[in-house]
Amino acid sequence: MNLKSSCLCLWSARITDDPSDKPPCRGCSSYLMEPYIKCAECGPPPFFLCLQCFTRGFEYKKHQSDHTYEIMTSDFPVLDPSWTAQEEMALLEAVMDCGFGNWQDVANQMCTKTKEECEKHYMKHFINNPLFASTLLNLKQAEEAKTADTAIPFHSTDDPPRPTFDSLLSRDMAGYMPARADFIEEFDNYAEWDLRDIDFVEDDSDILHALKMAVVDIYHSRLKERQRRKKIIRDHGLINLRKFQLMERRYPKEVQDLYETMRRFARIVGPVEHDKFIESHALEFELRREIKRLQEYRIAGITNFCSARTYDHLKKTREEERLKRTMLSEVLQYIQDSSACQQWLRRQADIDSGLSPSIPMASNSGRRSAPPLNLTGLPGTEKLNEKEKELCQMVRLVPGAYLEYKSALLNECNKQGGLRLAQARALIKIDVNKTRKIYDFLIREGYITKA
Repeated sequence: MNLKSSCLCLWSARITDDPSDKPPCRGCSSYLMEPYIKCAECGPPPFFLCLQCFTRGFEYKKHQSDHTYEIMTSDFPVLDPSWTAQEEMALLEAVMDCGFGNWQDVANQMCTKTKEECEKHYMKHFINNPLFASTLLNLKQAEEAKTADTAIPFHSTDDPPRPTFDSLLSRDMAGYMPARADFIEEFDNYAEWDLRDIDFVEDDSDILHALKMAVVDIYHSRLKERQRRKKIIRDHGLINLRKFQLMERRYPKEVQDLYETMRRFARIVGPVEHDKFIESHALEFELRREIKRLQEYRIAGITNFCSARTYDHLKKTREEERLKRTMLSEVLQYIQDSSACQQWLRRQADIDSGLSPSIPMASNSGRRSAPPLNLTGLPGTEKLNEKEKELCQMVRLVPGAYLEYKSALLNECNKQGGLRLAQARALIKIDVNKTRKIYDFLIREGYITKA
């Protein structure tokens, strides 16, 4: 008796492990649970007995208790020594119930294997099996090989993380549900409401029927727009916002500004072409900056890189001396008020020691000014340098507003070839003292020039 081969044939013919899928016991009519007995002499149809009826020596018509028999069980390995046939069937059933990729749910349904074991076994024996070499998997690998020389590593099919509901990362992902490829709130989320009261009946007039069909066509166009937007978001990797921001921050500030401006064209070009464009612009920026540096060396009469290092060191020293002179001019503003001068010196000492300045500056009028603005978590803070952050803290100006004012002043200065304080106040409709401080700061840092 070839017990294993006969059991393997039976196992391959079964689809699920539900006891109701098997014929009942011929003795007690109960559902058969493995292991059970099959008579090798009776049939067809096959004659099955549970272990209790078999041990009692149950006989029925032609079946006798001394007939040869087979023990039907799936407790033997098929593809892996550590996996029984019963576990193989349970794995396939769990993947069919929970969906491919939901390995934690698959493991919970199986109860005998961990998440990692289920994923590793399924990928090894049912996905990457050499017997399936002619499947679509090879076509996917061939397509990936064609785009292996892209500008930056990009995988549009990367599945985003699966955060818990209503967590911070879930809100960053706009409620995206990776297992369903849907958002909790879709674009044009109430498009279905226009169809809720529509009912096609036989006695509709031609005009009414045409009107209802037009409403359905409009609904279909809104669904197409929803799918188009979701495809753009997924293909360009915009779902995982934090990963996208980390990739964007590795560029220089000028390239980041271009990235922000060109984002609206991502809907026209594909993700790879869009990233190649950004990468090529970043390379152009690096080349222009290097050319400018070499031209500066040539104007200074430098002919070798050894002298260039000395020149850079001296230039840095001169810059530090210029900053010290700027600090001295700030001290002179408070020279008439000893208390304000001492507070300013303490603030500078905190900055030099790496601490955040917490002492508010006292004004000449004797009133206590507001404490510095806390920029933590405010949008646009990452686009500011340390001096700009300090200015926004002391002026109590949010980074987004400062960047808008700075852009407006720079554009006007480029048009006019210079900018006066009166023109700056006409452009920026805020407190005149704040405008003066922003104007002086941009002049001091060399962003704009006086007219």
